[in-house]
Amino acid sequence: MSLLGSIFQKNTTTVNQKLPVLVYNHGGGLVIESPFTNWTHRYVNLLASQLNAIIISVNYRLAPENDVPTIYNDCWTALQWVTSHANKDDSVITNTFTNYDPWLKTYGDFDKLFLGGDSAGGNIVFTMTMRAGKESLNCGVGICGSILAFPYFLIENIDQEGIPYKIWINICPSLEQGLSVMDSPMINPLAKNVPSLSVLGCSRLLVCIAEKDEYISGETLIRFVEGVKKSGWNGELKVIELEEVGHSFQIYKPECEKAKDMMMHYASFIHNK
Repeated sequence: MSLLGSIFQKNTTTVNQKLPVLVYNHGGGLVIESPFTNWTHRYVNLLASQLNAIIISVNYRLAPENDVPTIYNDCWTALQWVTSHANKDDSVITNTFTNYDPWLKTYGDFDKLFLGGDSAGGNIVFTMTMRAGKESLNCGVGICGSILAFPYFLIENIDQEGIPYKIWINICPSLEQGLSVMDSPMINPLAKNVPSLSVLGCSRLLVCIAEKDEYISGETLIRFVEGVKKSGWNGELKVIELEEVGHSFQIYKPECEKAKDMMMHYASFIHNK
């Protein structure tokens, strides 16, 4: 299967103009949705037009047909494909990946690479960012910023009920003896066996929290934010707390004022204004 869902870009790009690149991972609890779902496709188009950026929408495989590490590996492969386009030698790219995209190479500004995702996509972005802190991306590209919008995180004694928990207990990979499903570093960023958050492989981090999120506890995300602050990570952290809205509301109601405000925060984050 192709790991690339689509490439989106505002249609006013001029010759030699370079645009920021945002690799986007959709939500859906790691078990449903795709880049081709109507609301996801619509939202990513909106991101491209409002952010004046190139958006790469990742078509990762889903659980339970595939295990969670496979999902993460799909997204890492897609990210490495994107960063391979920073190589000035076309032959190196084509020898590594068969689906080289000369348009992305021409117009992508790989000094401004961002990752973004909502819900399960936010979980994936976190995992990719942690991995990038330990492993190199192609061509020495660094992640300028990562956007975690209502990320699918669960923490013991806070989130042990509800749909996200029920999904996780059914797709969680096997753990070492004595560990519970809530000890998995794939779902709990503060678990004891998780590498220090200080290795986050991005320069800037944006975390979005919804006041009325019916799936992901605000307390969980605030504890994650505090964990990042205490970790010694030397990047720039920004937190947006959105009042009177629920989980991933901006995907389904992109025309509402809160969604427009959120988009403005994204634009400010990506263009560093």
